[in-house]
Amino acid sequence: MKSYQEALAYIHGRVKSHKDATMKRMQLLMDKLGHPEQQITAIHVAGTNGKGSVVSFLRNLLSEAGLTVGTFTSPFLVRFNERISVDGVPISDDEVVRLVKRVAPIVAEIDAMMPNEGPTEFEVLTAMMFTYFAEGHADVVIVEVGIGGDNDSTNVLYPDVSVITTIGYDHMQFLGNTLSEIAKHKAGIIKPNVPVVIGNIAATPKQVILNQATELSAPIKCLGRDFSVQSRPISGWHEQFDFSDGEINTKGLKMNMMGDFQIDNASVAIEAFVTFMRLHRAPVSAKMIKQGVLNTQWAGRFEKLNDQPLVVIDGAHNLPAIKEMQKNIQNHFSDREIYIILAILADKQYLQMIETLAGLKNVHLILTEFVGPNQRMAADLSTVRAEVKSAHPIEFIANWQEAILTVSNQMGQDDGLIITGSLYFISDVRALFKH
Repeated sequence: MKSYQEALAYIHGRVKSHKDATMKRMQLLMDKLGHPEQQITAIHVAGTNGKGSVVSFLRNLLSEAGLTVGTFTSPFLVRFNERISVDGVPISDDEVVRLVKRVAPIVAEIDAMMPNEGPTEFEVLTAMMFTYFAEGHADVVIVEVGIGGDNDSTNVLYPDVSVITTIGYDHMQFLGNTLSEIAKHKAGIIKPNVPVVIGNIAATPKQVILNQATELSAPIKCLGRDFSVQSRPISGWHEQFDFSDGEINTKGLKMNMMGDFQIDNASVAIEAFVTFMRLHRAPVSAKMIKQGVLNTQWAGRFEKLNDQPLVVIDGAHNLPAIKEMQKNIQNHFSDREIYIILAILADKQYLQMIETLAGLKNVHLILTEFVGPNQRMAADLSTVRAEVKSAHPIEFIANWQEAILTVSNQMGQDDGLIITGSLYFISDVRALFKH
């Protein structure tokens, strides 16, 4: 394996999943690689939505404290290498090749031991990440869960702090159809005596998490109970809020992102940061917190690409995220006409997602399609229009580039355009605008 393209082909050529969700392949991989996961200091982040934002806030907060911070995230927005980064800089193509060369022979051994049940694509990638960070490239690594928690390949980790951001309906084919079932999977990342920080979670699924934490003697901090935020009115593309956890009281925190949910995400990240720093008996200052929050940007999440007319992209890839977008439109953009171009993967609750947006009086909805990754099917939205009640007629334009062009010609200077849905779709759109 000599080239970067060959290394990527090897990774993407692995099976995507097995019917049996089990940790045995990952544990075998770690064992044969000399347990790199035990050689890093880490924070583990699970949750339905908000994981990416919390990781981003945490990275900037830890950087402000003078630490070198590794991150493991998915999916990538522009290039594959983003998934393993140090201080926000993706690893090089050469490193990807080197790591594949290191992991591939071990994967081949396991393939031989377990015919048709060998490591998956995500397990291989996770093994590459642990191998890389075990070499000492970062002081602390923030590891984002792929799907769920208990049987996710990252869950071989024994972190310093565990984080669960939100619980909502997504990936139900793997995690179950109730919030309690989904919460049980996410709570699977909780380890004995390891502190847990959780975000804005409804009472029933929250109780599942609290029970698991109690059973494992894991100290737990909950948003709204142990730490709190107070939003402050502010104009422009910002949010401002106060944070308090009894010991830390920081007023007038400002972020360059929009949405109440981002205030929640920031507060979860602050509490996780403070918990981590206390564990290491390291000082925390108001300046660190203020600067860390202010420095955080999260590409593809309600990201402004143009001012006049306003163009925003948002990877609102499931129903909870679309409901947050609905709130954002009502709170910040009720005074203008908003055009929304939407494309979604077929395995999402796309009818409810469309209904949520279609009911807004100032929203004009345009449905489109895109080519999903690894042959994952984008939802066919061509017939959905007739099934949904909407304030304005819903359009369908199969080609998403044509949809953007059509809407650009329809809208006025004071109107807004939001392009949303699958993160894979947003990645394609962002590449077009940033080209």
